[in-house]
Amino acid sequence: MSQSDSRPLTGIRIIEFGQLIAGPFAGCLLAYFGAEVIKVEPPGKGDPIRGWRAVEEGTSFWWRSIGRNKKSITLDLKTERGRELALQLMAGADVVIENFRPGVMEAWGLGPDEAKAENPALVYARISGYGQTGPYASKPGFASVCEGFSGFRYVNGHPGEAPVRPNLSIGDSIAGLHAAFGIALALLGRQRDSESAGQVVDVALYESMFNLMEAVVPEYSGAGIVREPSGSTVTGIVPTNTYRCFDGKYVVIGGNGDSIFQRLMTAAGHPEMAADPRMASNTGRVACEEEIDRALASWCAGQDSADVLTTLEAARVPAGPIYNVVDMFNDEHFNARGLFERVDINGRPLDIPAMVPKLAETPGRTEWPGGEVGSHTHQVLQQVLGLSPEELTQLQQQGVI
Repeated sequence: MSQSDSRPLTGIRIIEFGQLIAGPFAGCLLAYFGAEVIKVEPPGKGDPIRGWRAVEEGTSFWWRSIGRNKKSITLDLKTERGRELALQLMAGADVVIENFRPGVMEAWGLGPDEAKAENPALVYARISGYGQTGPYASKPGFASVCEGFSGFRYVNGHPGEAPVRPNLSIGDSIAGLHAAFGIALALLGRQRDSESAGQVVDVALYESMFNLMEAVVPEYSGAGIVREPSGSTVTGIVPTNTYRCFDGKYVVIGGNGDSIFQRLMTAAGHPEMAADPRMASNTGRVACEEEIDRALASWCAGQDSADVLTTLEAARVPAGPIYNVVDMFNDEHFNARGLFERVDINGRPLDIPAMVPKLAETPGRTEWPGGEVGSHTHQVLQQVLGLSPEELTQLQQQGVI
């Protein structure tokens, strides 16, 4: 790390025990903004995400992104010596991130009580499907299951059909975001209250998704309304929908402001609807939703998406295309905003996504892509724990690293 590094988390040491997505994504975010993240992986294949999805020369492209800026070390936590070394690392850390099933870290003697006995200032972040307490705490909780349990999946899809999911493990990523946020809050609290005031951050995947549910709870409590799936629209807000154009591409149109609606319908060749008193407010437009959607769908179907968007931009109506990754790479705005960072993988270039938020004075950055399993083991155990080369050789012979 450069002495001039002034990123917000410079000087914060994090030990990451998580695997797959939620814990590692939280660690990735924090490493991007300057934290020293030491990722503990099992010897051999390491984190399973190294082999998920598209793979080149034994390592997934995904790992190069989610493993960025992390120091990978190997420890077999099923061995007593491996657990001893892990506890020593935790004793000198600011933060621990783990996303094992509740009870696993305690069974290894690495739970919050053991860790904080050695390091009272430690912030101990735990990510699980259902949280550390409650009757469902011990249930296995993958993102797909927890998205359903949270209520999020129920409102996705078309009425009368099976709920759908985005082609992403969004529950894991949202939980990782909440974990990173919780860690930042805990570090601020520790700084304000006491250097010994570490605390446990308990993040559940289903609760992270539940946090996105907008007015679903108060609408049910106050009015008995159950939010139902609504296809590509949003219940109670009209018009906001996705429309297919003549060239087969889709556009999203958000015309739900009163004056915006008038400009939209005029631009779409329906000035009579723009002036219709029934549609002057959102409440009235909700009652006329099918009529409005038919008019917009017919207008879009008759011209190419670029022409639709040009017309709506001139009318100051929020609208945009549905992009795939090729579109992103070719778009001038994505590139002007610096959303792609190029790294080198064995002499070949690879683009990975930049991370946000953008900080004007202390921006995050990618220092290096996700490296090979255990590529920092010797460096970390020597520099952080003071182990000798002879001890490292012995640990390797014993299969601990």
